[in-house]
Amino acid sequence: MSKPVGTRYIIIGAGAIGGTIGARLADAGHEVVLVARGTHYEVMKADGLRFQAPDGEHVHRLAVVQGPDALGELRADDVLVLAVKSQDSGVALDTWGAAPVAGGGTAAERLPMVCVQNGVEGQRIALRCFRRVYGVCVWLPAAFVEPGVVSAPGAPLTGVLHIGRHPHGVDDTVRKIAADLETACFEAPVVADVARWQYAKLLGNLANAINALSWPIAGEEARRLYEQVRAEGESVLRAAGIPHVSGQEQQEAHGGKVRWVGGGGGSSWQSLTRGTGTIEADYLNGEIVLLGRLHGVPTPLNELLQRMATTFARERRPAGSLPEAELVRLADEAVAAAGAGGVAL
Repeated sequence: MSKPVGTRYIIIGAGAIGGTIGARLADAGHEVVLVARGTHYEVMKADGLRFQAPDGEHVHRLAVVQGPDALGELRADDVLVLAVKSQDSGVALDTWGAAPVAGGGTAAERLPMVCVQNGVEGQRIALRCFRRVYGVCVWLPAAFVEPGVVSAPGAPLTGVLHIGRHPHGVDDTVRKIAADLETACFEAPVVADVARWQYAKLLGNLANAINALSWPIAGEEARRLYEQVRAEGESVLRAAGIPHVSGQEQQEAHGGKVRWVGGGGGSSWQSLTRGTGTIEADYLNGEIVLLGRLHGVPTPLNELLQRMATTFARERRPAGSLPEAELVRLADEAVAAAGAGGVAL
């Protein structure tokens, strides 16, 4: 491996997405610190991070910590990358925001925080304490295989990461981060309106709960259910006046750049499979529910999926254990109960 150069990237949450970004940056010669907890931390500390990709398995023996105290004073040119699930953002941001930086001040005052997460809430939480927050629209297939092992099957690129300052704009920092990512098997377009990309991705992520509850989805009724769930989301975004990129624009940005073989239930499926006790539905379907309540748009299907997914996570029910027909029945009942304002299936 080449010598580390330039910025040090501190990956807060070195799971599927964070571990992949950290591994690829390390492959490209950038200095990386991985932040993890529990068995994942212990395995990486002892044996390194095993990163599985189409070009083979890479073992990265990188600095691994559980929190900022192990690093002492942070460097003035460090970049913090928040890759925990949205529901875990608050604790991570509080912990790292208070970390001292060489020359004075805290991380929240002086360092950039790059939010590499599904949904839009993590960066809003970050902006409460960090002065410089950057959002990323994550188009990156990756999985947490087991403690110490992550995989990313995308090729020829590992992922496409639209990046911009939150809530809007670009600056020299975001250009530098994007340039580093593009040395590391990513395309990283710098955009002044990153939220437009994130809200479009959010609409796709509304299927995560369906997949987590009833994967694999095979029936026509279940596929139509997702279309109606997405239609609720689109109605809510219109009512809220929130723009998002079109499907055609997404296809033009991603088409042919990140192909992968196989598949799975996605990040929410992985949360249920790992039995973490939490799931990101409150920040995916729940974002649509929140906006619907604020703008007077009924969202019975997203409410159902949010409630069912969080119940499954809390009770540690197996991923995919809700029969597809039962999910469709519950959806029909939710729409009927919502009355004339609901979405007909």
